[in-house]
Amino acid sequence: MSNDTASQPPSRTSPSSESLLLGGYVRKILAAPVYDLAIRTPLQPAPALSLALGNQILLKREDLQPTFSFKIRGAYNKLVQLDEAQRRCGVVTASAGNHAQGVALAALTLGIKATIVMPTSTPELKVQGVRSREATAVLHGESFPFALTHALALAEEQGHTFVSPFDDPEVIAGQGTVAMELLNQHQGALDAIFVPVGGGGLIAGIAAYVKYLRPQVRIIGVESEHSNCLQLALQAGERVVLPRVGTFADGVAVAQIGAYGFEVCRRHVDEVITVSNDELCSAIRDIYDDTRSITEPSGALAVAGIRKYVTLNRLKGQTLVAINSGANINFDSLRHVAERAAHCGPQVALG
Repeated sequence: MSNDTASQPPSRTSPSSESLLLGGYVRKILAAPVYDLAIRTPLQPAPALSLALGNQILLKREDLQPTFSFKIRGAYNKLVQLDEAQRRCGVVTASAGNHAQGVALAALTLGIKATIVMPTSTPELKVQGVRSREATAVLHGESFPFALTHALALAEEQGHTFVSPFDDPEVIAGQGTVAMELLNQHQGALDAIFVPVGGGGLIAGIAAYVKYLRPQVRIIGVESEHSNCLQLALQAGERVVLPRVGTFADGVAVAQIGAYGFEVCRRHVDEVITVSNDELCSAIRDIYDDTRSITEPSGALAVAGIRKYVTLNRLKGQTLVAINSGANINFDSLRHVAERAAHCGPQVALG
């Protein structure tokens, strides 16, 4: 069990179904052996962005993981718990790239054969990241839903264990270790955590842990306006399937929120906001100004969300955390990002 928590989950009398749900995830998070492979990432101040927005902005640097994404946490937590028969049969998954690299590295570490189905639109950097870790990369379909269907068919035909990129309790618990670290790194005032949303595994894990231990902290999801499956599901009161998704933020190009994640999010995510592609490019610039690091579009969702949320609500003096979720971007995409960021104009302090 990890020693990254100050205390065990508090005992409760006559627990409700909600406290049982959250408590179950908290126990899984505390027991997740993710640090066999993942690292504890820094929670880093963003002084320039903080000054511009008039709030204390902190960046949880998941882009510094061995695979440059938080996804290694959930992938390893799932694979390490497979039994010997499952390991011998191998695993298959579908991913736009970051989960793929996490599964590939976890499988290589554990000696498991892995097949990764990726959309044909996946950046070459992510495809090479899979192949360099000795996994088989299969390019299929124009977006994640097509890749997912093919991966499920392969699992059925070949007897592999399917490893969901987000819709699995062990994957969610692995991602939830981000929150475990965060609350230990920052035990003072904390108003809100902004979390990028694709299939919902990361935000579900973070919401479960934070709402169980510090329920006053707001959990705010940030989606691309071209793949807002959680926002629409919350509005409808049930999971919906988007007819199409945009792929600029390829890491969150998901048509339907996961069932396990939605079970948590529908009650414990306070709000979901969406951002445009131009706002994502501007956020990549914001992050670069403070860190001299370049994130991918989906990795910049939380910072884009903070800027938009602060502007709309005219917040001042709050402590806000952004989960910088990934940095797997093709080098030849940077010019396009820079041009779109310039189109948004200079970053100025709010009046």
